Amino acid sequence: MKKGIIGKKIGMTQIFDEKGNVIPVTVIAAGPCTVTQKKTAENDGYEAVQLGYEDIAERKLTKPAKGHFLKAEVSFKKYLKEFRLDNAASMNVGDVVTADSFEVGEKVDITGITKGHGYSGVIKRWGQSHLRNTHGGGPVHRHIGSVGANSDPSRIFKNKKMPGQYGNEKVTMLNLEIVKIDSEKNLIAVKGAVPGSRGGVVIIRNTVK
Repeated sequence: MKKGIIGKKIGMTQIFDEKGNVIPVTVIAAGPCTVTQKKTAENDGYEAVQLGYEDIAERKLTKPAKGHFLKAEVSFKKYLKEFRLDNAASMNVGDVVTADSFEVGEKVDITGITKGHGYSGVIKRWGQSHLRNTHGGGPVHRHIGSVGANSDPSRIFKNKKMPGQYGNEKVTMLNLEIVKIDSEKNLIAVKGAVPGSRGGVVIIRNTVK
């Protein structure tokens, strides 16, 4: 991994390019992130850095977490994430990673937690059709319907689309293009949608494909 940073999804808007075309973008507050720990090949068997994002009050931390930041002599952070960066060996505890580490036109992968919808039926979860809303249909208009024959195979196959938990899962969007970067405010605008709701924490890294 060449680049990585932690951020928060602010929301979606649209901007115009030089030709006047509308580009839908998601604005992300990327960093600044502080290096709170450094992993080395000698001590840990691999090289990586742990980045901390967003300050948090000391009273909200557990005793072990507080000791972790005091040992590193950095401010207390709310979110931590480890990145196995190629240049991890050249970075030190206390270094700051900002949105400047990325460039306009660069392709990135963004990981976030999707919106949670709770326990949902097959119509909302999978987009299946409902029964006819006429007399005789019974109180099962939004039910799943038949799930298979009872004599053969006498069971429900795996991965059958059924009601269940919908959303609230980790999703990564690949090959999103960076359209604009505001270095002063640490804002990154990427083309397209990003998983999660407004205010959700996201991980930005250089694309793997």
